[in-house]
Amino acid sequence: MLETLIIFLQHLPWELVFVATVVITFTEHLFPPAPSDVLLVFIGTLVGMHIVGFAPILVLSTIGSTIGFSTAYWLGYRYGHGVVQRGWLPFITEELLQKVERWFARYHDWIIVGNRFLAGTRAVIAFAAGVVRMPVMRTLVLSTISSLVWNSILIYAGSILGTNWKKADTILSAYGTGITILIVGIVLAVLLRKYVQKKRGNGKP
Repeated sequence: MLETLIIFLQHLPWELVFVATVVITFTEHLFPPAPSDVLLVFIGTLVGMHIVGFAPILVLSTIGSTIGFSTAYWLGYRYGHGVVQRGWLPFITEELLQKVERWFARYHDWIIVGNRFLAGTRAVIAFAAGVVRMPVMRTLVLSTISSLVWNSILIYAGSILGTNWKKADTILSAYGTGITILIVGIVLAVLLRKYVQKKRGNGKP
């Protein structure tokens, strides 16, 4: 499927590459797992070949990401757990949703800031943000910033990798594993710190 999409993108005129950029970054929030990161890296190779410009692709990809996030957020805000119970979004289970809700209870805005860097959970985070009624404007601003930073990294990587863009799939896969280990490490460190502080507090006369 990925190869078919790449071949399709290769033969698009630059105007339709712009349209494809918005569609690709939009759909990942509603139809995961979509290979949007790898496709955006490939579009970055077109930037490196000067077929399309870096700035327009960055702006359009961020717009697509923000609209996709907003749509998932609205579904969560409007319908809540009913969406999951009715099976409208089959990639979100009740267990997974409750897990992300606990993340929001603990980390609040930081989950939104980091959502673009957490491949595989972006759609769930956007939906859960609506379920827990995170403030609309602040959530959208933070999500847009997160998308802007992440998309710029992918596009720039594509422009540098050029014909070696396929390496991005391996790199992103390794990144996904690494970021998971990092997040688990951070959570354990925070819990350990709180435990030590609590023990010290209890030991005071």
